[in-house]
Amino acid sequence: MSVNGKYAVGILLTFVLLAAAMLYAFPVIYSITGIKAFTSLNFFYTRIALWTVLLLVFLYNFCIEKNDFLMWKEKNYPVFFYIKAVIAMYLICAFGSAFLNLIIQLLTQEGMSRKLVQIASVFRNNYLLIIFTCFTAGAVEELLMRGYVQPRIEKIYNNSYLGIFVSAALFGILHSTYGTIGQVIIPFFIGTVFALFYKKYSNIKILIICHFMYDFVSMMIMNFIDIKHLSVF
Repeated sequence: MSVNGKYAVGILLTFVLLAAAMLYAFPVIYSITGIKAFTSLNFFYTRIALWTVLLLVFLYNFCIEKNDFLMWKEKNYPVFFYIKAVIAMYLICAFGSAFLNLIIQLLTQEGMSRKLVQIASVFRNNYLLIIFTCFTAGAVEELLMRGYVQPRIEKIYNNSYLGIFVSAALFGILHSTYGTIGQVIIPFFIGTVFALFYKKYSNIKILIICHFMYDFVSMMIMNFIDIKHLSVF
């Protein structure tokens, strides 16, 4: 198999494993634990499933591709650059997402994601679970979508724009399990912002920090407001 062929299989493997983890983790965990309810423990196990996906992709990279997991060499920047970059991207994502959410609500008047309501109830005052969940999303999703998928798409097709688009599109599609249009379009927008940053600055650590910060602030807001007001948020 050619190098590009190995990369293509790796990308497909990443998407399939992530999709399987998001779609079937709960049913599998229910059957193992015997607790058929959306509990904090069961949700914790689903995050472990995502770390398992990352491990499997790492193993594929090490055993089959036999190349650096991060194809783009990580660039180092001064601490002040990290601070500016995280704040700037957070504001872009926060305000951009709020604007898109407003447009989607005006056009579709779609209801609140039932899964998001369930998550909000499970996270209520469970700060360790919130931190672990945000760190899992930041590390696993950025390492896979930006660190792994984006450069390989660009390498296969020799097209940086395609790498940005595909990684963002996969990021959006994987969030479709929340069951609303907004939970696809908004992650696609955020994925595009992150992919553009990664292409220009080649620093996955900043993306992980920003992703963690975005999710953490969102979940803390969810933690302190009434569930019935989440649609406004």
